[in-house]
Amino acid sequence: MQKNNYLGRFLIVLILVASASGLAFATASHGPEVSPDEALQKMMDGNKRYVENHMTGSKLCDLTTRSGLAKSQKPYAIVLTCSDSRVPPEIVFDKGLGEIFVIRVAGNVPDPIVVGSIEYAAEHLGSPLLIVLGHERCGAVSATVGAKGKSTGSENIDAIVKAISPNIKKAAKACEACKGDAKCADNKKDDFVECVVDANAKTVAASMTKRSKILKHLVEEKKLKIVAAKYDLDDGIVTLFK
Repeated sequence: MQKNNYLGRFLIVLILVASASGLAFATASHGPEVSPDEALQKMMDGNKRYVENHMTGSKLCDLTTRSGLAKSQKPYAIVLTCSDSRVPPEIVFDKGLGEIFVIRVAGNVPDPIVVGSIEYAAEHLGSPLLIVLGHERCGAVSATVGAKGKSTGSENIDAIVKAISPNIKKAAKACEACKGDAKCADNKKDDFVECVVDANAKTVAASMTKRSKILKHLVEEKKLKIVAAKYDLDDGIVTLFK
């Protein structure tokens, strides 16, 4: 009889431990719900830590975090950015495992697969924020400006150039460095490239609700915020476009 009592108590303890572990894992994988504005603030706070060399994101890359995320995820931000090796969003925004859903492609240009990936994160995972992040001295943009409408010799790279090229005209009209210079792309190429980078990030961000009914609905319901931004290779600062 006494043996049965001990066994019963032991089983109860096991159940309680298992329940507590399950709760811990659920908390780690799902995390607190945040609004789009709160998510944006968390991202910008992370960038500030990165710029000031006070990074903490690596603390969320340990065994406990990894175990907690093994069966589910709930990232609070989506980042569409360039494949450039100098612009890793997890580092730039000082984030650990499970915090951000990242899509990287040269020139941060969206095709149906990229848009579908964003839809998955926004609708299925519930991420409330999308940042379209361009960056200083983008090689894809520079190649587009340098191509001057001609083929690069690669049909695959040409596809990237084709996606970015409409921003050349937009940049020519809006670029402060090009005021009064009809040949700015030749005379001030570096400045002009930066203007095209800016225009490209803004255009991609603005196009998301036109490319996707799902994203349009989420934005209208205020469940998703879409912003364009630019990363500075020199000082590490991410600047949000208005």
